[in-house]
Amino acid sequence: MSHKIVNLRVKDVRFPTSLEQHGSDAMVRSLWSSGLKGFGLTFTLGKGTEIVLCAVKALAGLVIGKSLQEIVSNFRGFYRLLTSDGQMRWLGPEKGVIHLATAAVLNAVWDLWARAEGKDPKQIVSCIDFRYITDVLTEEEALVHIFFLSEDRMLKEGYPAYTTSCAWLGYSDQQLKQLCSDALKSGWTRFKVKVGADLEDDIRRCRLIRKMIGPSSTLMIDANQRWDVAEAISWVSRLTEVKPLWIEEPTSPDDILGHAAISKALAPLGIGVATGEQVRAQVCSNKHIFDGLYF
Repeated sequence: MSHKIVNLRVKDVRFPTSLEQHGSDAMVRSLWSSGLKGFGLTFTLGKGTEIVLCAVKALAGLVIGKSLQEIVSNFRGFYRLLTSDGQMRWLGPEKGVIHLATAAVLNAVWDLWARAEGKDPKQIVSCIDFRYITDVLTEEEALVHIFFLSEDRMLKEGYPAYTTSCAWLGYSDQQLKQLCSDALKSGWTRFKVKVGADLEDDIRRCRLIRKMIGPSSTLMIDANQRWDVAEAISWVSRLTEVKPLWIEEPTSPDDILGHAAISKALAPLGIGVATGEQVRAQVCSNKHIFDGLYF
């Protein structure tokens, strides 16, 4: 594996989905080695993407000139190089814009590695820096999880997934009905609904969607951090009749105790709490996910 990283190119690719309230835009960047290309993606909602691009470029000096073998022989060390630079660390560490930029670089290196040698679950685990998470997940335990999520098994048995495309805020009732109908015909059985703008409208929309998808399909709701703790509990309690599996990101993503309080209050109603999308710090996100604090 004699590949050497010779260039890092950053592209700002935006999809105008927000113009019709469909969801997110994306930033894409790529990493070039001699004879191969690795591609890494990191996402924003459109505005501010240019800031992430600047952060990726700021990391370029830590990547260009290194051999792929040098990186993958100590991937965790490479991760720490990107996240623990004495000056760049001040912008994080391991959260926010610098974390998004790091994700783009690491994803591109992993892609380059996979193209050069083929995929191996152990390679995925070797990319993880367990420094702050061994109290909740060890490397050995991670390998067990990877085994159960093997590509062959997923291709054979499938993998549970949900669709959000049916129920963005701002869609007309006709759009909701048509998109739900199309999704059901395509085999979807799990649906997520955006909520939080207007309670009475949320009740009406969720009733409509529950009627469309039927009692056997799974419905989830997502507030994108709109409420404080008390408001979240009150608001979601009013939606109990549509039997949501969970409420996603009801409050500030960094409010650990707030999420725990919401989870405790909603548990008797059979509603879980999901989070993690906006938790940028490795310590918070990994421990929350593996502890299962909110589920």
